[in-house]
Amino acid sequence: MINSITIRRPDDWHLHLRDGAMLQAVLPETARHFARAIIMPNLVPPVVRGDQAAAYRDRIMAALPDGMRFEPLMTLYLTEDTDPEDVAAAHASGLIKAVKLYPAGATTNSASGVRDFDKVRPVLEKMAEIGLPMCVHGEVTEAEIDIFDREAVFIDRVLDPIRRSTPGLRVVMEHITTANGVDYVKANDVDLGATITAHHLIINRNHILVGGIKPHYYCLPVAKREDHRLSLLAAATSGDERYFLGTDSAPHTDANKEIACGCAGCFTATNTMSLVAEMFDREDALDKLEGFVSRNGPGFYGLPVSEDTITLTKGDPVAYPDKIESDEGPVTVFDPGFPLHWRVA
Repeated sequence: MINSITIRRPDDWHLHLRDGAMLQAVLPETARHFARAIIMPNLVPPVVRGDQAAAYRDRIMAALPDGMRFEPLMTLYLTEDTDPEDVAAAHASGLIKAVKLYPAGATTNSASGVRDFDKVRPVLEKMAEIGLPMCVHGEVTEAEIDIFDREAVFIDRVLDPIRRSTPGLRVVMEHITTANGVDYVKANDVDLGATITAHHLIINRNHILVGGIKPHYYCLPVAKREDHRLSLLAAATSGDERYFLGTDSAPHTDANKEIACGCAGCFTATNTMSLVAEMFDREDALDKLEGFVSRNGPGFYGLPVSEDTITLTKGDPVAYPDKIESDEGPVTVFDPGFPLHWRVA
């Protein structure tokens, strides 16, 4: 029985930090354990230009508590008006590590996203030329498509045609939630990776709906059937370097979650490493944990693995706070519904 494991300090390849008071409250929760994170650009207004990304990075670093070390990896929000040369300049300067594609209306603060994919083709071609990855929120948004089918339809209608028409474009399928996503990555071993969240390893759609609506399990992409969850778990624990951790930790105040039209997102920054270690332990795959959380992401992005290490130990259940307080209001920490025995020492 393994009760302790030391791994390279992990990275989070999909993170929402928000801004202002919320940024101040949630940044320490990530920086406590993670060396770096890909920062989502869906602020209001969104981060669409290099100068805006630089200013946002400065605000993040100003909010970092004394004594903590953390590197925000900045991204730009892709719009139909994005300038390919601005993207190239921001990448060349080392400022940005990816561009984020949101189909318009797909999730929180995505109204400025793409509706006509032909209009962003020059940007995608420039990204392929310079080796800049595109992170995709992989869902179509047409009203007639069932919400549980939107990821699979996106792969067929949008993602695969984009990749075929733009050779060399490196793509991260973010927060995959279906066996379809897992299988698409398996079938494409060039220029394609996928992030998997901690919460999608744990919950299926029953957790949201059975016994009453559970707003703190509601996220986008929405959790799917149990067979899809099991497919994600198998992929994450497989050792396949194309899958890596992206928490999609998304803070919303309780007041914005627990209303008639509540916001989508699970806040997992506080307990991510306990969540993931618990699931890998259950699958007898602790030997694959470092690859998933610390090595596969840097490998895809062409970055060095962290020189620092963390040690996780197994023991009595870990007591995490139910909520994180912010000046905007409390944020509920994701509850897996079972005890967590792994902690970062």
